[in-house]
Amino acid sequence: MNLQELLPEAIAWAKTQAQHVANHGHALSAPGLELAHQVGVKNPELVRLLYVDQLPIPVEPPRLRQAALDTGMLRPDMVGLTLGHSIFIVHGHDDARLISHELRHVRQYETLGGIEGFMPIYLAQMGGVGYELAPLEQDARAHEVRGPRNQWT
Repeated sequence: MNLQELLPEAIAWAKTQAQHVANHGHALSAPGLELAHQVGVKNPELVRLLYVDQLPIPVEPPRLRQAALDTGMLRPDMVGLTLGHSIFIVHGHDDARLISHELRHVRQYETLGGIEGFMPIYLAQMGGVGYELAPLEQDARAHEVRGPRNQWT
């Protein structure tokens, strides 16, 4: 399946999810803002975190859901998802390593022009080399900070 064909649906889904977090999530606390600065986020005041029982996965259209699962973009074992300045975190997994990883994705969204700029590149990487070797994921892993849990919001 050509992931680029799914780009309009992926962007629409991502924008809907990002708006949900923007509406229901929480701003970063002082430690969260500090961590955001540390990994290069330009506008940490725009970041919102939403704690959930499980990450959202597209339902419609079914081909978007299948592609997300097949490529590993959205796996059942994932505990963090960033869409623009909006971050989903699964309850109990909010350590510094995960938060810094997701905040680095925020930086990538900022640099690449938001959801519309990030998604084509990310989808190309997923379809080309997969999750583990994707340069955007490697960059996020390279900026992970080890540390204790904190009050990020």
